[in-house]
Formats: sequence, C-alpha cells, structure tokens
Amino acid sequence: MSETTPVARLPIELRTEALEQLLIERGLVDPSVMDKFIQTYETSVGPMNGAKVIAKAWTDPEYRARLLAGGTAAIAELGIKGPQGEHIVVVENTPQRHNVIVCTLCSCYPWPVLGLPPSWYKDPAYRARVVRAPRAVLAEMGLELPAETEIVVRDSSSEVRWLVLPERPAGTEDMSEDELAALVTRDAMVGVAKVKTP
Repeated sequence: MSETTPVARLPIELRTEALEQLLIERGLVDPSVMDKFIQTYETSVGPMNGAKVIAKAWTDPEYRARLLAGGTAAIAELGIKGPQGEHIVVVENTPQRHNVIVCTLCSCYPWPVLGLPPSWYKDPAYRARVVRAPRAVLAEMGLELPAETEIVVRDSSSEVRWLVLPERPAGTEDMSEDELAALVTRDAMVGVAKVKTP
C-alpha cells in the first residue's frame, strides 16, 4: 500500500483491522474484551437466534402456541434471553394480516433474537413514514402486499418489544428446523419482508 492510497478505497476488512490496531495501541480497547463482544454478537445475539425461534414455531404447534401466548418465556425455553429481550411479544403474519415493527420514539428492538438494529430501522424517515403510510414504505422496501391484506404497525417501546412470526413459505413441509431457520431473515421478523420460497 502506498502512502497516497486513499483509506476509503481499502477493503473494509483492512480498514477494520487498522482501526482495531490503532485502538489497541493507544490503550483504548482491550483485545480480549473486544473478542468477547464479537463472539457474543456472532453466536449469542443476532438474527440467527430469532430464525431458530421461528423455525421451531413452524414445526412444533405446541411451541408456536406458547410463543404467541408468551413470547419472552417461549424464547427463553431455547436458551435465548438478555438485555432488550425482557418483554418480547410475538405476532403472527397471515395472508389476511401483516404486522410490521417500528419504534417511533427511538430504536427499541429485541436484540437477543434480532441482533443490532439495522440503520434504516433507526432512521427518522422510516420511523415516521411507516406509521402514516405502511403500505407505501413496504413497497419501497420491496414488499408488495395485496390490497385486502390488513397492515398493522406495532410500536416497540421500553415496555414491549415486538417480533413477527412470518408466514411459512409453501413447499417447505419436508424441511428440517435447521433448513427452515436458514430461510428466515431479520427483515421478515421485523415485517418488512416475507420469507422466500426456496
């Protein structure tokens, strides 16, 4: 790399590594603490946890009933819990009713099952517009819903965080929980997308 190479043109991996090295050299970050945070977000907190919950609900009717009756407790059955996940309410999408999640005040979000909120979720434009014109916002995000489908906007807060149980796609009847979980996206669990048929 020459001294004149603009940093913005370097691959993100190199820029990330350089930033990490600089923070460590200046004593601003403990590498073992950083490694623990990275491992937590890679394995303990994130959309893969929510995907496991959804796949279990799709394959186990008794679990699905418990999940819809008491989200936090049912999610904890799978060993998933933590800060920002104390009061999770799960709502089910159907052909007749589509739920979409927002936090109009800030960015309350169920981190244990969805990981860190995406930037668009925190964006003031999304937070304001999805309440006023949810069908238009969903269409802009690539989700066209039939006119007869009711759209319900769920507003997360410090008292309750919402999780969407998306519709199970057709043609997945013979798939295992692990195979189903691989289909589920964070956006589907927020309600701005559907789970795609494989």
